[in-house]
Formats: sequence, structure tokens, C-alpha cells
Amino acid sequence: MAILLTGGAGYIGSHACVEFLDKGYDIIVVDNLVNSDKSVIDKIKTITGKDFKFYEVDIRDKEKLQGIFKENKVEAVIHFAGFKAVGESVLEPLKYYDNNIGGTISLLEAMKGSNVNKIVFSSSATVYGTPKTVPIREDFPLDAINPYGRTKLMIEKILKDLYNADKCWHIGVLRYFNPIGAHKSGIIGEKPQGIPNNLMPRVCDVALGKEKELTVWGNDYPTGDGTGVRDYIHVVDLAQGHIAAYEKILKKPGYYVYNLGTGKGYSVLEIIETFQRVNGVKIPYKFYPRRPGDVAKCYADPDKAREELGWEAKYTLEDMCKDAWNFVVKNMAQ
Repeated sequence: MAILLTGGAGYIGSHACVEFLDKGYDIIVVDNLVNSDKSVIDKIKTITGKDFKFYEVDIRDKEKLQGIFKENKVEAVIHFAGFKAVGESVLEPLKYYDNNIGGTISLLEAMKGSNVNKIVFSSSATVYGTPKTVPIREDFPLDAINPYGRTKLMIEKILKDLYNADKCWHIGVLRYFNPIGAHKSGIIGEKPQGIPNNLMPRVCDVALGKEKELTVWGNDYPTGDGTGVRDYIHVVDLAQGHIAAYEKILKKPGYYVYNLGTGKGYSVLEIIETFQRVNGVKIPYKFYPRRPGDVAKCYADPDKAREELGWEAKYTLEDMCKDAWNFVVKNMAQ
């Protein structure tokens, strides 16, 4: 029996593939390569020394997806596939609703048709919207404020309705905070297509000299240094959280929700200072007015994951900055 990972060639998905293979699991990867590169599949095999099946398929293609389930003995699904740029989702909401929600419904139908009832879903802290207090617990109100976040929230509701209708389902929902870093080998890491939206790839572009300075949106937030505070988590810690969630849902049916974060908030200036210090590079930056919709502080209460999954983040901010830069330096020519 194998674990099927949708979006397994992406940033988080590829690191999860490595961790599952290293733990001795058999995997199958499905990815349409819209936001990723096929070379990542070979890189996963290089890191682990293990082979696995890969299908270049869009999960909205019901016929091909059902064929994959018929060809293979699938034990469970780890569902990463989906568009993830908040700004783009605001400009092209239909694209996001069609891909993220449509793809998930197609996947669940294929699972149901093949009697596969175990799924771990890649959700997001964006489902909380603007939290009134921090740290954020899983029982906080849900109120996504952009189309990307709303697709994640809607999928959570679909999964909950599915479980309520059929208590045989084993469902784990993981609400990510801010993944950064890369595999220690430097072989896989975050490589956004086009102009990066997230902080760490933008910091790396400045360090490489691709950009003259880093734009810092807002220095008048009610935080220690005036810049926004977020919960940054090493992508390998995040990947290992999926193994913990998978092993949890195997035990009994249910609908389980967990935050995956460190429980610590780091400001933009703390990220810049740490990156400069551990990597010996300079990151010039300039302050600009706040962006609409950005919140001052957002970080997790990870106690539930620690208590119920036996999982907690192990990597430090220094590790995250060092590993992110190591990946970029090793892949500059690509």
C-alpha cells in the first residue's frame, strides 16, 4: 500500500516526499507541474536513494485521476495540490475557486470510488483571518479575508461535512503558518516562479543582487520594532508534521485539526538581522506604508499538535535562514 501525495513536486510537497520515503513509506506523486518543475522528482530520488511512481496529472482530470487509483493500491492521500498566492487570488478568484475547490472535490470523488478514506489536507493559518489575540488556537473563529484563504476554509468545511455524512472517514487538517528554509542537502527548496510574494525568497533575491533593496511594508505596527510579526517554521519540521498527522488518523476515524507552527513570532527586521548574521551577507531594506489586509501579529499555539501528535518544531530561525540561503547558493545557475 502506498501514500499518494498530490502536489508532491511543490515546495512543501517535495520535502514531505523526502520525509515519508526516509521513514520507509512507499509513495506515489501526482502533480500537474504548473507551479513546480519535473526535475524536483529526480532530486527527491537523489536525496533518498529511493524510486517511486510519478504522474503528471491535474487532479481536476477525473478520468486520469480515477485511473491512478485503479492502477495502484492507495492507503491514504496527503493533499498539497493548489494555488497559493494571496495577491493573485484577489485578482483571479475564479481561477482559485476552480483549481483549489474543484480539484479537491475531484480528488475526494476518486478516493470514494476506490474506497480510500484517509486524507491529510494542507490548509493554512489564513483561515483565521485577522485574529483578535495571539497565539492562535484551533478553536478560534474562522474568517478568511481573501479568496485563497476562503478556498482553504471551504475545503475544510467540505471535509467536515464529508465526515459528518460518513463517520468512516479519517481526516487530518493541518493549518500551516509560514514555512521557510530548505532541505539540508540544498538539493530542494523554495523556488517560486515569477516575482516572489513571500518574505524569504525576496530576502534571498536581495542577497543575490537581483533586487537593490528589500521592501518592508509598514514599520508602525504595535510590535517590538514596528514591523509585522509572523510564525516562521522550517519546511522540514512542517513535512514531519504530516507524518505525525498521517500516523494519528490511521488509528481511528475522525476529523482532526492542528496548527503547525513554532509558537514564536519573529518580526521582519528579526528575519533580516538573523539572515545577515548567519550567512554573512548584507540585506539593504526600505520601509513603505502598510499593505491593506496585513495584520500586526500572527503566530500559533502549537500545544494541541504536541499533545496529540507528539510533534513539535525543532529547527531554529538560524537554521531556517542558513538552509534557505544554502539552497539558493547551490542552485544559482539553474
